[in-house]
Amino acid sequence: MKRVLVLGATSAIAIEVARCYAAEGASLVLAARNGAHLETVRGDLMSRGAKAVATIEGDLAALPTIDAAFEQALKAFDGLDVVFLAYGILGNPADCRRTTAALQQVLEVNFTSAACWLSLCASYFERERRGTIAAIGSVAGDRGRKSNYEYGASKAALERFLQGLRNRLFSHGVRVVTIKPGFVDTPMTSGFKKGPLFASAELVGSSIYKSLSNPSPWSSDVVYVPWFWRFIMLIISHIPEVIFKRLSL
Repeated sequence: MKRVLVLGATSAIAIEVARCYAAEGASLVLAARNGAHLETVRGDLMSRGAKAVATIEGDLAALPTIDAAFEQALKAFDGLDVVFLAYGILGNPADCRRTTAALQQVLEVNFTSAACWLSLCASYFERERRGTIAAIGSVAGDRGRKSNYEYGASKAALERFLQGLRNRLFSHGVRVVTIKPGFVDTPMTSGFKKGPLFASAELVGSSIYKSLSNPSPWSSDVVYVPWFWRFIMLIISHIPEVIFKRLSL
């Protein structure tokens, strides 16, 4: 059975992915900041069929603690088969443009700390010559838009990092998957007006699980969820800059 590390395990999407793994009898290591919420999720996953569930409480974006936390995750079930990175912050664009501290937080949480986690995972799986690494990016990273370019830039950087890992690890039998959700109805987007393009966390989570569980060497390395976002962003990405800069997006 698979041994799965879920980073940001209390997020709505991560919970849905973890539930899918639990149903197949996987052993899961859940890492997140909120210990009480972690225990609630742990109980839920055990009731859904997980073989075993371990928890790691802590701030995943705290750079000095990442190495020790990763070693703890490895020791929980004597190794890992899948790592799913699902944490991040949306940030407030107005705050990011007003204070460097707010901008720094968005970049460090969404990219710098994530890259550190993924680098450790990559080196481990490279030695093992197997495994799956997946991380949640965003369609916002496909093009810089004035409404959220700070967040988008952090996710674009993460996508390039994952692309480099994919190129590095392919010959070692390690799969690296970039997940690009569109609008998802989660606590992170609670302040947004919901429209027809919004998807539920349940739908997105099950789609991610299906993508990660497909062993085919021709499986997509970049997964848009729901699928139609691939075509929406293809159009947006090809709007000429001379036109795009005049749009209010």
